[in-house]
Amino acid sequence: MGMNLEIGSSDKSNGASLAVSWQNETRLAEQWARVRACLLAEVGEVEYRTWLKQVSFAGLAGDEAVVMLPTRFLRDWVNKEYGELIAEFWRQVNPAVKRVEFRAGAPSARPAAPDLAEPAQPALAATPKRQEPVSALDQRFTFETFVVGKPNEFAYACARRVAEAPATPGFNPLFLYGGVGLGKTHLMHAIAWELAARPGGGRAVSVAYMSAERFMYRFISALRSQSTLEFKNELRSVDVLMIDDLQFLIGKDNTQEEFFHTFNALVDAGKQIVISADKSPSDLSGLEDRLRTRLGCGMVADLHATTFELRYSILEAKAQRAGVEVPAKVLEFLARKITSNNRELEGALNRLVAHANLFSRQVTLDTAHEVLHDVLKAHDRKISIQEIQKRVCEHYNIRLAEMSSARRAQNVARPRQVAMYLAKQLTSKSLPDIGRHFGNRDHTTVMHAVARVTELAERDAAFAEDIELLRRMLET
Repeated sequence: MGMNLEIGSSDKSNGASLAVSWQNETRLAEQWARVRACLLAEVGEVEYRTWLKQVSFAGLAGDEAVVMLPTRFLRDWVNKEYGELIAEFWRQVNPAVKRVEFRAGAPSARPAAPDLAEPAQPALAATPKRQEPVSALDQRFTFETFVVGKPNEFAYACARRVAEAPATPGFNPLFLYGGVGLGKTHLMHAIAWELAARPGGGRAVSVAYMSAERFMYRFISALRSQSTLEFKNELRSVDVLMIDDLQFLIGKDNTQEEFFHTFNALVDAGKQIVISADKSPSDLSGLEDRLRTRLGCGMVADLHATTFELRYSILEAKAQRAGVEVPAKVLEFLARKITSNNRELEGALNRLVAHANLFSRQVTLDTAHEVLHDVLKAHDRKISIQEIQKRVCEHYNIRLAEMSSARRAQNVARPRQVAMYLAKQLTSKSLPDIGRHFGNRDHTTVMHAVARVTELAERDAAFAEDIELLRRMLET
């Protein structure tokens, strides 16, 4: 990570004397929650759950943060693979920490860290003398790491414009909408990071970022504690308000009312508002009409479902940032196979890379199929001969009509045989049925094609890999 931090591990159990100061238990618990949130965001849910969920905070002794793991194996592994990362995140949330020590054993009583999904403090940065983003921001989510393609280029351009010139007429509010895992939250965080990175010289830009669910919880808490005025003043004093997943407010009439008044106060004061939701304002049934109208009065930008090219670029960029060599055929396989959302796509790559590192194995199509069998199975569906023909034609760059033509040229006959072979392997169609889809060919022709492709695959490793790639891409 390029940081000069000391990282070590110890065989000392937590029963040994540990001169830990507990004077600021709540503050330390919040700092540890932020470290965990950063780790989760950095490595992904699967890798975090596998290796880092069992890490617990034992205390702070001077400039040393002590963390515990239940076994020596886990202690050594986490120290080796994630020690520098944990130290860096500790340094970010508490500059006084110079060293992180890893110990094996059960943790002693310590401040309870808040749940990752609910930060202990509001995601606010209204410091007048410092330009800094909110603590809940994900360090990975910047404009530089956002992969731009046709489905998201307009939303990206709008987010850039807001980051460069907040509260520009026509861009306030900025409403981003799209399905799960398409990049809405990434763009919101990127805007906040961009504002925080501006050179000093003037008054710092204060940013408030939170989920709609968090907004509701804070509002309810303010009502219970009779501190609604403080809550209103806190939110309405910021320069930029960001609310993620606005659809959560549907059916919450009182919270909608409060948000509407906060919205109006900020817009009237020339402050920027950025909203995200899973649908456009006009399609969010359940919102008050006056709120829906205000949300649609600025810039509305959608993020479409990803294309193969964009998914491939995302995987390629992710692998490059991780410093891991992933064969192009594996990237292509994943990009064609996992089409639901980018979050699941990146999670699959994280899992594959973690498995390869753990067992010192290369990333291959075989390991991808083995490690991701449950993910791939979830995408299983019936395959048609027409789909097989289309995919094979795309792979070998021939016209779809060639599948039924009488041409016997090698560059046409071989792909046709491959398509017949895959039809036999991946569908329940009989040989005569398959032959009818290929220009009413006889079933013996299909039998010959299957035998020929099988023979070539046994002799030619590259050809066998092509067949396997086609098969796995079709098994969606």
